[in-house]
Amino acid sequence: MKISDIKIRAIRHEIEESAYNLKDGTGLKFEFLAITFKTDEDVSVDVIGFAGRDAEGIGHTAENVLKPFFLGRDPYYRELHWHDFRKYDRTWHFTPIYSYAPFDIACHLIAAEKAGLPLYKYLGAYRDEVPVYGSSLTLDTPEKYAAEAKEQQDKGWAAYKLHPPVDYDFGLKAHRLAREAVGPDFTLMSDPVGSYTAEQCLKFGRELEKLDYKWLEEPLYDESPSALRELARTLDIPIIGGETLNKRPYSLAEYISTRAIDMVRADVSWSGGITGTMKTAHLCESFGMQCEIHTAIFHPLELVNLHVCAAIKNCEYFELLVPTHLFNVGLAEDIQIENGMAKLPDKPGLGIDLDWDFIDNNTFKEF
Repeated sequence: MKISDIKIRAIRHEIEESAYNLKDGTGLKFEFLAITFKTDEDVSVDVIGFAGRDAEGIGHTAENVLKPFFLGRDPYYRELHWHDFRKYDRTWHFTPIYSYAPFDIACHLIAAEKAGLPLYKYLGAYRDEVPVYGSSLTLDTPEKYAAEAKEQQDKGWAAYKLHPPVDYDFGLKAHRLAREAVGPDFTLMSDPVGSYTAEQCLKFGRELEKLDYKWLEEPLYDESPSALRELARTLDIPIIGGETLNKRPYSLAEYISTRAIDMVRADVSWSGGITGTMKTAHLCESFGMQCEIHTAIFHPLELVNLHVCAAIKNCEYFELLVPTHLFNVGLAEDIQIENGMAKLPDKPGLGIDLDWDFIDNNTFKEF
């Protein structure tokens, strides 16, 4: 079987809810790719690809670098493609961290569709449902974090994670109020996204230990192994990170073997697709380490994440950004969540089709 055609679209989706912002304070204008892959055996799959803030730019990369690489290749040879692309990319392409992912995902989906299996069973299933937790955006008052934490608890979700702003005192107050709102038994996590100094992280981590937080995520930039290692050595709360490191699992091997972090982050968008994510999870497993799957933002990619979560043992949760309606775009049906558990679809491939009305209405460029 050969990949015979690849069609790429740039999508723009702007959300007009001013109460929610990204970490840099900007509004919620999202761009991504929709890519259709066809084979010479009449198998066709559709994939969403992360594109940062520039779907047109990454679309050109997909059209001019990734598409020529994959056209004519056999989707069953995913391991070969993964190694070949590493050499190909090093020869002066240097594509963004998320470029390869939709092409690798497509190869897996083609094979799963051909086999007539849901993706997670094609990968090798471990479970049929995964506990889900809500992950905040950047909110403008500490009290809003507390209210949102209570909302996740009330609807039966497994946990809630705070993304505090850069202001240290604001962040600490938000974490204290969230714990007060949900009581001692509900699971809370923290992800400052590299906002604090090493000294602040040490103080912050000790305060989170008193509040019984589950983990402290990306307290410093992922490229700071020495400082991260000192935090992991000094604090009892687990330090989790690595989501922004490219060329995994190689880039993570030293972090794992020297315990620069206690737990690893990976996802199908930023970690080299399904192939890179599974390699990372299995490397972590061999060291007795959790590989918690990181949000891929939009629900079509979150659904791929969910299939991977269900195919590995060393991941406790499935992460969704909240409010979910802001990111629940691009799928023809919702991801099914019951009693705090995300359920795996039982149809072949992803199990849920893309929403082509949404894609058509929000396409601003075709390649």
